[in-house]
Amino acid sequence: MEEKRKTIGLRNKILNILIFFKDRFDLHEGKEDEIDTIEYIKKNVEFKGANLWILIFAIIVASVGLNVNSTAVIIGAMLISPLMGPIMGIGLAAGINDFDLLKKSLKNLGIAIMISILTSTVYFSFTPLADAQSELLARTEPSIWDVLIALFGGLAGIVAGSRKEKSNAIPGVAIATALMPPLCTAGYGLATGNFYYFFGAFYLFFINSVFISLSTYLIVRFMKFPKKEFMDRKRERTVRNYITIFTILTIVPSVYLAYNIVTRTLWEKNAKQFIKTELDFPRAQIIASTLIFDADSSGIEISVIGDRIEEEQIQLLQKKLIAFNLPKTHLKIKQSGDNGTDMNILRSDILKDLYERNEVLIQNKDQKIALLEREIAEYDQSTKQVMDIAKEAQINHRNLETFTINRAVIANLKDEKQDTLLLAFAKFKSKPNKDETKRLTDWLKIRTKADTIAVIIETGS
Repeated sequence: MEEKRKTIGLRNKILNILIFFKDRFDLHEGKEDEIDTIEYIKKNVEFKGANLWILIFAIIVASVGLNVNSTAVIIGAMLISPLMGPIMGIGLAAGINDFDLLKKSLKNLGIAIMISILTSTVYFSFTPLADAQSELLARTEPSIWDVLIALFGGLAGIVAGSRKEKSNAIPGVAIATALMPPLCTAGYGLATGNFYYFFGAFYLFFINSVFISLSTYLIVRFMKFPKKEFMDRKRERTVRNYITIFTILTIVPSVYLAYNIVTRTLWEKNAKQFIKTELDFPRAQIIASTLIFDADSSGIEISVIGDRIEEEQIQLLQKKLIAFNLPKTHLKIKQSGDNGTDMNILRSDILKDLYERNEVLIQNKDQKIALLEREIAEYDQSTKQVMDIAKEAQINHRNLETFTINRAVIANLKDEKQDTLLLAFAKFKSKPNKDETKRLTDWLKIRTKADTIAVIIETGS
């Protein structure tokens, strides 16, 4: 009996814990009426009037941010961007079988994409800063992290959009998923004729958009939003079939693309680990490495200077690739003296690498050198003026024999402070009177435009 009581008590505790967590994670808590949420998302789908102008301005701001490599400016552009509207509209339409909303969302997303790429292309065609900065280059190739950010960011967005009290989660999702920078980068690719940048950036935008729509679709179905009702059952079946086909055509390629991204990311990680662990030569130095991923045949290319690496050692390294989970990967080592290996190119790569590593240091040194040059120029100028001032002073003071003037550091021992003061030394043939000394001091203040000046008077023997 006692044992049965303990079992019931334990069961009740587990049940209470489960109820506690169910209440904590209940998405229906604080949920707005589904119809209001649907209307809220529908309102943000269309691009015309103010929405379109806001998009254009945001694209220009984001393009400037990418151009000058400013993360803060890019974040600001993403914050004001209205791009999330039609993307969430696509997921909502698929979730509630609203074919009209789906067509409207796709149409407006297409308009937004064309306007965005056109605006950024025009900007990058006229900007004087043509170099691709790190913020721009980061948007040319998607990774597994972009997929995860888009998926979970989209989940956060639709959950926040379904609440009675709207939070700042929607702008936050726009920032996290970074929808605008890839479109700006695609525009940069068109403006510069670099189609690798264009397709890479547009691919990243596509991945983000698909997974935000997918996450919206999942939450809408999970929270059982009311589906659109049709009076004509035949029409309803047709719409449902269209939505199903669209959903499959969207999800299947996106899963395949995500799988390829995960595979490539893991391969690159293993390849970098292989280079770090195995390609450490005692009398040779790796100056460049290139990773080329392909599902059927990948490659690791490295350029080496120093003592030659024998073919037997290269073959041994090739066999070790399997241990690093790098199947179908070929190792190619370019060495000085090999056919096709230009030493001038290798030297150029070394200098480029050294410059990039020390660019900030070089800039700081340039600033210090410029400051020292200015100080030297000011010192030379003041040195040249000493003789001019001395000759002018001798006109008014015939007994003046020797004269110098310069800035000096004066230490105040009483207050333990130091200050820079203009100090003049004047040697006269005979001792000047007080009026002559005062006249010299007042003239020097006017001549040097100094508020205070110390004058040391000395008389000849």
